[in-house]
Amino acid sequence: MVLSVSGVVLLGVVVVLFFRKDGLKPTHALVCGLFGFYLAGTAMAPSIEAGGAKLAHLLGGIAL
Repeated sequence: MVLSVSGVVLLGVVVVLFFRKDGLKPTHALVCGLFGFYLAGTAMAPSIEAGGAKLAHLLGGIAL
């Protein structure tokens, strides 16, 4: 649960930065959000979640 909440917060920050710096239009953000929402209901969702968890584990193991 912590991973998904922090992932959502991180992606939210990225979207806000895209709005301010790169000119992301609200309609583009809406389409991307809807795509992710519907993608989460497909058979690919567990594979995507496992890949995200592995990436988070990899990034968490990097010593700064």
